[in-house]
Amino acid sequence: MTFPQFDKIDVNGENEAPLYTFLKSQEGGLMGGRIKWNFTKFLVDRDGNVVTRFAPTKVPADIEAKIAALL
Repeated sequence: MTFPQFDKIDVNGENEAPLYTFLKSQEGGLMGGRIKWNFTKFLVDRDGNVVTRFAPTKVPADIEAKIAALL
């Protein structure tokens, strides 16, 4: 592996990481209050506000303009 890897964490349920509790509480959207699959993405602004949530199928190139607008 040629990139840093972190420990596996829970993103749903009783042992979910506090970060994901916060992210999901701010932006459930049509996807609900659970993360259903890997690669769910949350866009967070400079102030820590969740702007939106993207499905796992959304590729990063498709959200590049939204990211750039927040920089």
